[in-house]
Amino acid sequence: MGELGAPLLLTPFPWRPLLDTTRSAPRANVVVATLALVGTVAAMMQTLITPLLADLPRILHSTPSDTAWAVTVTLLVGAVFMPVAGRLGDMVGKRRMILVCLVPLVVGSAVCALASSVIPMIVGRGLQGMGLGIVALCVSLLRDTVPPEKLSTSVALISASLGIGSGLGLPVAAAVAQFASWRVMFWATAVIGVLLALAILKVVPKGAADAAGQRFDLPGTVALAIGLVCFLLAVSKGADWGWTAAPTLICFTGAVIVLLAWGWWELRTRDPLVDLRTTARPQVLLTNTASIFTGIGMYATMLVTPQILMLPTETGYGLGQSMLATGLWMLPGGLIQVFLSPVGGKLINSRGAKFTLMLGASVIAVGYAAALLLMGTAPGLMTAHMIIKGGVGIAYGAMPALIMGVVPRSQTSAANSFNSLMRSLGSSVGAAVIGVILAQMTTVTGNHALVSEGGFRIGLVIGCGVGILAAVISAVIPRAPRQENAERTTGRSREPEAATG
Repeated sequence: MGELGAPLLLTPFPWRPLLDTTRSAPRANVVVATLALVGTVAAMMQTLITPLLADLPRILHSTPSDTAWAVTVTLLVGAVFMPVAGRLGDMVGKRRMILVCLVPLVVGSAVCALASSVIPMIVGRGLQGMGLGIVALCVSLLRDTVPPEKLSTSVALISASLGIGSGLGLPVAAAVAQFASWRVMFWATAVIGVLLALAILKVVPKGAADAAGQRFDLPGTVALAIGLVCFLLAVSKGADWGWTAAPTLICFTGAVIVLLAWGWWELRTRDPLVDLRTTARPQVLLTNTASIFTGIGMYATMLVTPQILMLPTETGYGLGQSMLATGLWMLPGGLIQVFLSPVGGKLINSRGAKFTLMLGASVIAVGYAAALLLMGTAPGLMTAHMIIKGGVGIAYGAMPALIMGVVPRSQTSAANSFNSLMRSLGSSVGAAVIGVILAQMTTVTGNHALVSEGGFRIGLVIGCGVGILAAVISAVIPRAPRQENAERTTGRSREPEAATG
């Protein structure tokens, strides 16, 4: 392992020693812990407001359709800002961009805490969405700051923080909302963001700005933003507008046209926002494709599991749990990702990132199959949820390993951010598809239309299916060419070294 010309997926990542590794092991642990905490807090923004959704119309004196934008806008802004943050991280330094991303997260949290109407809440949630680009930046920064023997485990932990944060956001927010004012939740997020920024300045090295001197692709950024917004609007609002309604069709059509134009531009500009030639490499393309299906698998359980837990027992399949109890039943799913991340890192070192991704996707499929059998009790559903989230944690750690083993150093952050975008798009598509199924398959209990047991089972079957698809795609990811692998293993590249920043 690590010899010249060895298989890509069994070799260490290219590494530039910015720390004295003879004395920096304890400090490296502090760096990893700090970045993991930052990534987890940033990822929590996705689900932080979920426990409040039912009460937001009353709190903000608005309608459910308007307050739903408090969730949608975070995903929209996050999807647009991920590749932008990644590219800027390569250009000006990854630590600097992490700090830049924390600023709108803190400001947005304060705006939400002060909000008394729906518009400030939406603005604040949009600012929080800019923090979602932090996870990919943290992963990329490890390539510059962590000794090679710790890199696989560290990458697995921080990459899994995207799922860990999403999983912990719901129970933490539910507990705060039940025992304190909802404003406390946002103020706490703002304070934590400030403390994390200070910690980063204190313990995290600057890292490298490998693309320093290159131009920022503003036209490509604008085009990608418009295309993603059109696509995600159609996906997230299609069920409300109607899938054949004019606004939905206009958004889908606009997304296709703009994204095709964006691709044309990216292939012709000298310094693209996303190097599509690199993303078209089989190793990167198949990894990103598997990421989309894994993203669907990650989000399906977040939609189905809490609803089954909270539906009344009179339905015959609901488990009648309170909001807080539901959060507590789901909490082990987030924690299991923390404990399995080192396991994923060791698997990457011993068996390769390809095997690890395939294993994680297979575990996701097994978890959904278990949920079909165990959904009749809260402990059974919790067990299945833990299996699913464990698989997500293993898979999420392997994806950056595959990406960083192939892309040039100057594109590390951009490539990782694009991979995070693919996971986010998968989650958005999964939420839309499963949401439509759950909305269409209902049963009447008392005077209320509730999701039927069959609807939940179809959602779980979809989760199992996408896990299998991700595993199959992972199995056919090829090895990189021998010479290219040698360059990346030894860290020798044709690209000139860039100054740190």
